[in-house]
Amino acid sequence: QVQLVESGGGLAQPGGSLRLSCAGSGSAFSRFIARWYRQAPGEQRELVASITYGGSTSYADSVKDRFTISRDNAKRTVDLQMNSLKPEDTAVYYCNLGPMWGQGSQVTVSS
Repeated sequence: QVQLVESGGGLAQPGGSLRLSCAGSGSAFSRFIARWYRQAPGEQRELVASITYGGSTSYADSVKDRFTISRDNAKRTVDLQMNSLKPEDTAVYYCNLGPMWGQGSQVTVSS
């Protein structure tokens, strides 16, 4: 069983940067594709980025070239570096591996 604990997030100005981290426990961490989702108020949860065990990545068009997902399998961490932030990036962000979800991290982009 993998348990996930998120950290990071907070408030940023448009054009700014934030970093989210997700720390996992359990030997099954490396078996799963790691994903970051986000959910804005009144909206459905949206897949933002994903990364395989081997490091292959994919991104939603809305964040491509601005966000970078990475993982360290030895440390059991998955990070999301968010640059050039826009107000429409405001949402609660969730990390996901297999059936497990992080607790959610609020990201607010506002001047």
